[in-house]
Amino acid sequence: MGKAIGVFDSGVGGLTVVKELIRQLPAEDIIYFGDTARVPYGIKSKETVIRFSIENILFLLKQEVKLICIACNTVSSVALPIIQNHFKVPMVGVLESGVREAVYATRNKRIGVIGTRGTIKSRAYEIQIKQLDPQVKVTAAACPLFVPFVEEGWLSGRPVLEVAQSYLKPIKKAGVDTVILGCTHYPLLKPVIREVLGKKVTLIDSAKQVAMEVKNILAQEGLLNKGRRGKQRFYVSDNPEWFSGLAKRFLGRPVRGKKSGAE
Repeated sequence: MGKAIGVFDSGVGGLTVVKELIRQLPAEDIIYFGDTARVPYGIKSKETVIRFSIENILFLLKQEVKLICIACNTVSSVALPIIQNHFKVPMVGVLESGVREAVYATRNKRIGVIGTRGTIKSRAYEIQIKQLDPQVKVTAAACPLFVPFVEEGWLSGRPVLEVAQSYLKPIKKAGVDTVILGCTHYPLLKPVIREVLGKKVTLIDSAKQVAMEVKNILAQEGLLNKGRRGKQRFYVSDNPEWFSGLAKRFLGRPVRGKKSGAE
């Protein structure tokens, strides 16, 4: 393996970003770290999230990565602005990419944001959207059951649809034309979300925007791989069997997670 793209998340959700990186950058090697021992990050204090993030970055730097992709909304909203200046390696978070695309996509200047309680409570998406365009009206909604639905493989059916209808009621009522999927698990629920909100609403999947940004940075730095097929390695801080079972659902193929401490 040459120099790889490093990706980390608190658990398995970041694999939606990995899937998109593989699709857009098939020649690149990827090293993924899932901090499964300490998931979820959304309920942790800011100081703790920053400390965990630094430990995860140091682990990836030991693997000699050329860029780090932070595939965690909590870290992107809480820690990235503070830690990115302390490392020389380029870093890309899921938040800024999604915000830019949403502000560009909206026609009626009404954007919805859905995410975990931690992400919504931080108001990080709202703040960044307002910085880019103060005229945009933001409606946010926490969807706490979406993550366990995805992890249990409940991607459709009446119970999922009814919960989605309940969660998305304020988003629908606000008349938004664009919705940011502010959690890396949520792209797997796109068909249900689309059914509730209607086909005219644009769904912004951060994974696609992040992969495009990674591609642009590597191209600018002259670091893109060409003419080969990239390899992936997956590390977790705990429970590799659980991770491997879920990873298959996210990536559509079997994956073997190796146990490795973040420190």
